[in-house]
Amino acid sequence: MNFKFLPEAEEELREASRYYENEAPGVGLAFITEVHRLIAMVISHPLAAPKIRGSIRSKVLLHFPYSLFYSIESDVILIVAVAHQKRRPTYWRSRLKRQD
Repeated sequence: MNFKFLPEAEEELREASRYYENEAPGVGLAFITEVHRLIAMVISHPLAAPKIRGSIRSKVLLHFPYSLFYSIESDVILIVAVAHQKRRPTYWRSRLKRQD
């Protein structure tokens, strides 16, 4: 199974990575590495994370206050959001309507 990001989720990944890299060199790369580790885990065990809304599932990143929101499509894991856990917790829900 493969994965793809919604454009907004990919931008969230970039923004968070830039922020962490500006705070301390190497931390931005560590953030990206952790997101991709989690994606690999989701690909291996897509049903392991609980559903939180409709078909959307959520996994929490280690060492970073972010969650990965995704859905399982027919042949791909769709990354809906890379969301900070303390900021606007439900902002990404508007992205679901476009997926129906």
